[in-house]
Amino acid sequence: MLSYRHGYHAGNYADVLKHSMLIQALKAMQKKEKPYVYIDTHAGAGAYSLTDEFSQKTGEYLEGVAKLWEHENLPVALADYVEAVRHFNAEYDGELRVYPGSPAFVDVELRPQDRMVLHELHTTDHELLESYFIQDKQVKVINNDGLAGLIAAVPPLERRGVILIDPSYEIKTDYNDVAHTLIKAHKRFATGIFMLWYPVVKREQTEAMLTLLKNSGIKKQLRIEQAIHADNDEFGMTAAGLWVINPPWQMDVMAKEALEYLAPLLGHADGHTTVKWEVGE
Repeated sequence: MLSYRHGYHAGNYADVLKHSMLIQALKAMQKKEKPYVYIDTHAGAGAYSLTDEFSQKTGEYLEGVAKLWEHENLPVALADYVEAVRHFNAEYDGELRVYPGSPAFVDVELRPQDRMVLHELHTTDHELLESYFIQDKQVKVINNDGLAGLIAAVPPLERRGVILIDPSYEIKTDYNDVAHTLIKAHKRFATGIFMLWYPVVKREQTEAMLTLLKNSGIKKQLRIEQAIHADNDEFGMTAAGLWVINPPWQMDVMAKEALEYLAPLLGHADGHTTVKWEVGE
C-alpha cells in the first residue's frame, strides 16, 4: 500500500479530468459566503516537479496536461484548470515544469473562512505535504489512513464540504473498502460533495465497486469517465473516472464539454467518454 508515489503519474490524463472537475466543485462552493471544508483522503506530496526522475521515467504528463498547455479557447472547466496550473509555473517563463497536487489546487481557491483536512499515509509524501503547508493554519495534515480519517472528519462543523477520495487501489480490497467507507461517510454527511476517483485496469473490479454505490440508496450519483483505450488486459489503466455524489449544478454539462474536447486529444480510436447520471434525484 505504501509503494505508490503519485509523482510517477502527476499531470496525466486522469489528473486532467480529476483536477478540472475538482476546481469546478470548489468554485461552486464559493458562490456562498458560508465556509466549507475540503477533505482529502490520499493527499500525496502537495506538488510535483515534472523534471525529476519520477515524471521523466514515465512521461505521463506529456499525454495529459502538456497536451493542453498551448491551447486557447478551451471549454470553461479546462480553461480554469490550465490557468491554475500556469499559476504554479509563473516563474518559468511559460514552461511547464511543476504540477500541483490536489491540495495545491485547493489552496489557491481557499478563502479565509475555509479549511482543509489532508490525510497521507506514505511517510515521505506526508513529510513533503507537511512542509508544504507548515505555516498554514487553515490546513491540517494527518499521517494516517485516509479512509478511517474520513469517517472521523464528518460531519464537519461547517456542514458544507468537498471530499476527494483518491486511493492508489494497489490492494484488491481497496475497491470494497472505498465503497463501504463512502456509503458510511455519506450517512454522516449527506449534503457533502463526494468525488471518488477510480481507475479501470480490470473493468469488472471497478464496476463491482461502483455497483455497491449505485445500489446503496444514495441519490444524485454522476459518472464522468474517459477511456483512452477499449477495456483489455494489455495497456494497464485503460480508463479513469470520477464518481460524484451531490455534484454541483451543471457539472454534468461542463464534464461533457471537457471530455468532448479531450477525447480526440488524449484518447485513441478505440477509447470512449461517459457522462451519465447513474442515480438521479
